Amino acid sequence: MGRRILIVLHQERSSPGRVGQALIRRGCELDIRRPALGDPLPVDMSGHEAAVIFGGPMSANDELPFIKAETAWIGVPLKEEKPFLGICLGGQMMARHLGARVYSPADERVEAGYYPIRPTREGRHLFDDPQHVYQWHQQGFDLPSGAVQLAEGTDFPVQAMRYGKAAYGLQFHPELTTPMMEAWLEFGKERLSRPGAQPAELHYQGRAQHDATLRAWLDRFLDQWLPHENETEIKAETA
Repeated sequence: MGRRILIVLHQERSSPGRVGQALIRRGCELDIRRPALGDPLPVDMSGHEAAVIFGGPMSANDELPFIKAETAWIGVPLKEEKPFLGICLGGQMMARHLGARVYSPADERVEAGYYPIRPTREGRHLFDDPQHVYQWHQQGFDLPSGAVQLAEGTDFPVQAMRYGKAAYGLQFHPELTTPMMEAWLEFGKERLSRPGAQPAELHYQGRAQHDATLRAWLDRFLDQWLPHENETEIKAETA
C-alpha cells in the first residue's frame, strides 16, 4: 500500500485533477473525503502522510458547519508538521485558520483565466519570473503572521505562501485539467462577465501557451513538498 494522502473536495463532481494524478504517479493512495456531503475528517494524521484541501464555490468566510470544521481542522497537520497543501479555497481556509483576512475586492474584481505571478525573494527556487497560472476566484487572502510569501500578483497580491516547513497555500489552480476547465467555463460562465475576468477564448489560448510550463511546475513543487518514494512509471498522463 502506498502512502495515504487525505484529499478534501467540496462538491460531488469535484476532482483532484492533476494533483491527484501526480500523487498516484508517485505511488500514493488517495483517501478522498467530502465533508460538505457528510464525510468525517480524521482526528489526527497518523493514518495519512499529507493532506490537500481543494477549492470550491463557497467562501472561507461562510458560516457553513463544514467550512468552519475544515478551517479548524487545518490545525491538525500544522501541529503535527505534516505536509499540507491548500488550493484556492483551501489556501484561504489556511489563511483564516492562521488569523488572516479573506476578502472580496471593493470593485468586485475577479481573476478567471491565465495571469502572471511573480516570485518573491523567498520563492525564487519555486517559480519562474513571471509564472503564468490559472485562476478562478473572486476572493483573496492576506499573508498570515508567521507565514512566508512565495509569489505575488497584481490584483490579488498573495498568490503563494508557506507556513512552517511543509504547509503551503496557493491562490491558483495547478490541478486543472482540460475537461475541468471546460466544465468551469460552462457551469460558471457568469463569472466571465465580472471585472477582471478573461473571455473564454483567452482561457484556451492561455492553456495552449502556458499549460506545459505549469504542469512541469507542479511536478517540481510536489517533489519538494512530498519527496516521492518508489515512483510508479507512467508514460502518459490524462490531460
